[in-house]
Amino acid sequence: MLKIYLILMLFSSFLGTDTDADNLNQTPPRKEVVALTKDAVALLKNADYERSFLTSRLALHYSINLKDNNLIAKSYNLIGRNYGEVAEFDKAIFNYKKGLLYAHKAKNDTIASSIYNNLGNIYCFEKNDAKKGISYLEKTLLFDQKNKDTAQIVITKINITWAYFDIGAFKEGESYLKYINDNTAKFGDKNNDIIVDMLNGMYAASLNKNQEAVLYFEKAIQNGLASGDKADLSYVYLEYSKYFNKRADYKNAYNFLVAYDKLEAEIVNSENIKRAKRVAVDVELDEYKRRVDSITAVNTLQQQSLKKTKVIVILFIIVMAILLLQFYTLYKNFLFKKKTNQDLTKSNEELVIAKNVADESSRLKTQFVSTITHELRTPLYGVVGITNMLLEEHKELENSPHLNSLKFSARYLLSLINDVLQINKIEENRIVLEDLTFNIGDEIGMIINSLSFIAKNHNNTIEVFIDPNIPELLIGDKLRFSQILINLLSNALKFTDNGTVTIVADLIKVEEHKQLIGFKIIDTGVGIAKEDQVKVFEKFTQLGRKELDYQGTGLGLAIVKKLLELFNSTIEVESEEGKGTTFSFVIGFEENLDKSLTIIKEIEVDTTDRQLFSILVVDDNSINRMITKKIIEKGNYQCAVVSSGEEAIELLITAKFDVILMDINMPGMDGFEATKIIRNMGIMVPIIALTAFSKEEVVEESLSSGMNDIIVKPFEAGTLFKIINQLLYKP
Repeated sequence: MLKIYLILMLFSSFLGTDTDADNLNQTPPRKEVVALTKDAVALLKNADYERSFLTSRLALHYSINLKDNNLIAKSYNLIGRNYGEVAEFDKAIFNYKKGLLYAHKAKNDTIASSIYNNLGNIYCFEKNDAKKGISYLEKTLLFDQKNKDTAQIVITKINITWAYFDIGAFKEGESYLKYINDNTAKFGDKNNDIIVDMLNGMYAASLNKNQEAVLYFEKAIQNGLASGDKADLSYVYLEYSKYFNKRADYKNAYNFLVAYDKLEAEIVNSENIKRAKRVAVDVELDEYKRRVDSITAVNTLQQQSLKKTKVIVILFIIVMAILLLQFYTLYKNFLFKKKTNQDLTKSNEELVIAKNVADESSRLKTQFVSTITHELRTPLYGVVGITNMLLEEHKELENSPHLNSLKFSARYLLSLINDVLQINKIEENRIVLEDLTFNIGDEIGMIINSLSFIAKNHNNTIEVFIDPNIPELLIGDKLRFSQILINLLSNALKFTDNGTVTIVADLIKVEEHKQLIGFKIIDTGVGIAKEDQVKVFEKFTQLGRKELDYQGTGLGLAIVKKLLELFNSTIEVESEEGKGTTFSFVIGFEENLDKSLTIIKEIEVDTTDRQLFSILVVDDNSINRMITKKIIEKGNYQCAVVSSGEEAIELLITAKFDVILMDINMPGMDGFEATKIIRNMGIMVPIIALTAFSKEEVVEESLSSGMNDIIVKPFEAGTLFKIINQLLYKP
């Protein structure tokens, strides 16, 4: 019969739902739904479970339509409480958990706390799972404490205490009861006094304080009768019956058990429960219908998407085919790239090895050039020095062709060495242009004088045309400018016989302080073939070499080209075989009178009273010592010489000098080490490094060891005296 009844209810529910569909679809405002939930609570307290179920069911329906998670959670909680009252505990738990899900979605701690409390009570007092129930009640307590709701904390602790006492765990519930007794008067609800007195009676009984226990139980009964709360009063009757039963007072135990049964019978009206259960079935049917509607909607969507699925499958197959093809292509590319990378890696390794070899070769080349030029310059210093000494001491030899040839050969050899060093420095980017004040006419005059021997040998005439508009004083790197003119002029003189070499300097234009000056070196020599006019600027290129003729290293024009690049300039050549060659270029020099005067003042020194100063020369080469001493004494300085760093240190202990000329490359103690020891002795006399190495190679170590300046051998006497005076008269 029960099965037939449920089936009839199912059909009637669906029919009823269809009939009232229009009314149900018209969702009222939220405040009316809130009012429905309040009505359901009131009906539940009055044990009108049928109407409470119906009201809760309607509230849930509207809440779902409103998509209000707070109201949905509250409605499921109410339905769960109704199921609990009609002893459908599993269904109550199911609805509580659904309500808990929506409470968490809404982040509503108050509703979540209430649901945890209800779950705890069911597990503690109905499902006999005290451990699980108390864990839910503890979660309720956490929410209450978070919300700082002292009144709710009291209620939750009442439930936890009751749960512990119900299983005889009085020690665990003791602290909770103490909190209840301390706070119930101030924060508790009068309706809870019945249960609080009952719990105190149970606790007193556990301590065998029988008189105190009876007083609490009697007080609880009086409050229950006065308030008319049958449910709480029934619990007191039951616990009082248990109290008397434990003490073998079976008569009172029986009487209070009868009172409990009678009160329970009044509470649980069978017809009322039946009606409530019928409504509960409707609530279940609502839940099933929602599931069916959800499944139907899903099926409809699936049917709609099924058509799309076929297209998608076809597209998927096409895409997969394309992807597979692409993957295959990528795989082939990967293999190709892998092989290419392996080849590149191998090539890179070979290149690294080749680069290392090239770097080592370059280092060895630089070292070789440096060493060779040093070894060549040292004897050349002797040759040039002795030649000058002979010419000065024996005036009758001044016109000796042999002695002049010796002097020229030595200077020419020195120029070749300088060419090799120059190209090496340029290639290693070790040249930085310097600003010096000079006069173009003076510079060209000195260059012509230095090359007069070549001009005389080839029976050539040198003509000079300088634009009068060119300022008298210019600022620029006159040393590099001189090197350019010397190389071009010496080339023109060597390849011209019985002819004329002309130097032209024209002011092309002025840009702010920049004087752009065009230079031309014109000769009437052999000329250069058209196909060779680019080649002549390459290193080691020699055209038309004649036997027993000085043709040089083939570096002159290469040096000119690279030096002009430092000036941001280029060189042009015009030539015709048998008629001559013209080399032309433009260089910008600065004109700034104030700056020029400042530079001139910086190099002006007082050269008076030279005889008052004494100079110590430290050099291991006896010829070099002799020549250097002669040069110094000729400049009216006193001079002493020693052959090693050790001798210099020993001499400086007893003697004082105004300047020390220190050779760098000496056996045993070199010049750097000797200088450091001298400085450590507290001697701050200016020390000038003497070296046959390029200045750039030794400048850093020289200055760090304590030296003040550097002069490269062979040197002009004027250059040496200039450095000495600058150091002696330095402010």
